[in-house]
Amino acid sequence: MMSPTGRPLRGAFTALVTPFTVDGTVDEAAFRDFVTWQVAEGIDGLVPCGTTGESPTLSTAERDFIIGTAVEIGHARGLPVIAGTGTNDTAKTIAATRRAAELGADAALVVTPYYNKPDQRMLDDELCPA
Repeated sequence: MMSPTGRPLRGAFTALVTPFTVDGTVDEAAFRDFVTWQVAEGIDGLVPCGTTGESPTLSTAERDFIIGTAVEIGHARGLPVIAGTGTNDTAKTIAATRRAAELGADAALVVTPYYNKPDQRMLDDELCPA
């Protein structure tokens, strides 16, 4: 499977954790080191702000840093980046997905809302083309 940017989406992708400093801010140096280590260890792709990325608690600026840094480091090695952009708010999810694309993400990870149960019509590919 190929991403819209042409990078292959296959293999092992890491849902990246977001490290924090003791004062609660994103530890930018630790995140850069962690992503660099993931790439050096041979991961096939990166997933910033995914299931283990604390994205519901991050500010917009923090999400931009996390996604942008993963794109910067991953793309330098030719690796695809799938940015976690899903929320329980459709408009916020669309805005976050567009922003991730602007930052260079190759694809988006959008969860089905877990409190608002959409029926199958809302999940069909015809209504939500890739």
